[in-house]
Amino acid sequence: MSSFLPSERSARLVLLALLLISVLPETILLGADLGIWGSPRWRRFTYEHFAFWTGLLRGWTPNYPFQPALMFVTYALLHAGIGHLLVNMVTLVSVARPELDRVGAWRFGAIYAVSVLGGAVGFALLSDKLQPMVGASGALFGLVGAWVIWDISDTLRARPGIATLAYAILWPIILLSVLNVLMFWVTSGHLAWETHLGGFIAGALAAPFLDRRPRDV
Repeated sequence: MSSFLPSERSARLVLLALLLISVLPETILLGADLGIWGSPRWRRFTYEHFAFWTGLLRGWTPNYPFQPALMFVTYALLHAGIGHLLVNMVTLVSVARPELDRVGAWRFGAIYAVSVLGGAVGFALLSDKLQPMVGASGALFGLVGAWVIWDISDTLRARPGIATLAYAILWPIILLSVLNVLMFWVTSGHLAWETHLGGFIAGALAAPFLDRRPRDV
């Protein structure tokens, strides 16, 4: 019989919950696409009602009350197929473990939630696409944004100086820019970079307020 500290249990539960709310919808829709259950029309219906549509902010008639507000959250629960889901879930698991160790379950969940909203705001402000936007990548870029801020803070505490600060800021910006360019090319332009940017900024802004490491270390 194994036992875990309450904080470890909470971390596992938060990560499991985030995986479930992403995997379950795509699993249901994939089964419907393959004719295992339901109807192939389920995916279209789901996107029409729960994806992010910029048109709903510009005069389109919503399918139900509060859809223009709810889509700022529900888009992050959906994905554009199994490949999209797998990439995002592998990224989530990779990023989640060190961040959960650093800030704990509820702070991690708060950064994730803020980044979901930030990603939606970024897409709303910067995109003129008529296609629906789905995926958890805004939240994931927010988690990365938070980690970048913490890494900069830790690096400066260990080795203060302008050169250190420049390096700590520039390397993640260059890396993420190259990553987005490659993703844009692989997806033939079907990349919601606006969501990535919005999520990254939101996570970075939230990071200093949700870091539980002492500032004077």
